[in-house]
Amino acid sequence: MCRINPRVDFAFKKLFGSEENKDLLISLLNAILPEAKIKAVELKNPFNLADYQAGKISILDIKACDEWSRWFNVEMQISEDLYFDKRSIYYWAKLVTEQLTEGMMFKELKKTFSINILDFNFIHDRQEFHNCYKIINIDTGQDDKLHDIFELHYLELRKFKKANDEITTALDRWSTFLTRAHEFNKNNVPKELAIDKAIIKAIEAVDKMFNEEERQIYEVRMQALADVESKITSAEEKGLRRGLEKGQELGLEKGLQQGLQQGLEKGLEQGKLTVAQAMLASGIDIKTVVTLTGLSENLVRQLL
Repeated sequence: MCRINPRVDFAFKKLFGSEENKDLLISLLNAILPEAKIKAVELKNPFNLADYQAGKISILDIKACDEWSRWFNVEMQISEDLYFDKRSIYYWAKLVTEQLTEGMMFKELKKTFSINILDFNFIHDRQEFHNCYKIINIDTGQDDKLHDIFELHYLELRKFKKANDEITTALDRWSTFLTRAHEFNKNNVPKELAIDKAIIKAIEAVDKMFNEEERQIYEVRMQALADVESKITSAEEKGLRRGLEKGQELGLEKGLQQGLQQGLEKGLEQGKLTVAQAMLASGIDIKTVVTLTGLSENLVRQLL
């Protein structure tokens, strides 16, 4: 079985963001964007172990540009983030602005795809695991051939429930690999996946992915993610208890509801502080933390 979880962002970055695995990134992108017909990509921030040594871990997204100069930002997010929509827009906007250098004209901006693969449920009103968003005319439902440089994709892996005999597309195969990699090795691959050479390569790559130093960083990253999840859960439970206690003190149903609301709000605020601390510890700059958490800059600076 695969010993490495490809959904952990550090492993995901090495698997799909390394020069030797650009073919895997192309396969994944074409599975998500079948009409794009991508044949080649240039990695703009390829995996580099030196970037993550000595605890210098940053946002582990993958930036790439294809032969048509279209830009792609791919991110794997394993920890639940209630504000991920704002984060994804922020990183998409950064990718757009990074295209322009001094003297360039706006007409030179190329289409940019923001692809977010999430290991949690995020769009609660939709059962489909793959959802795409564009800028459209709300009356016609069409883009009117305007604002066509934007596409935002969410893939919610926990909504992907297909059994082997239901796998029919390249996206089905990649989603199966990402959600069930622990079940596979090069000698144990379902026939529905075995027909795809890219999937076979990915399974073999994960089996032998890390050297000793990289594995240590991977383990640290795993522990950091677990710590954040634990702190957020604790903050939520503490807030709920405070809400119950407040409601009991007031002795009225209305008071109980009010107390619960106050407790939940307190828990959510504490959760945001915990996430902000983890982001700062990972080397993310203060302005980005402020943007993604909604906390004030003064409050974030106090966490340093």
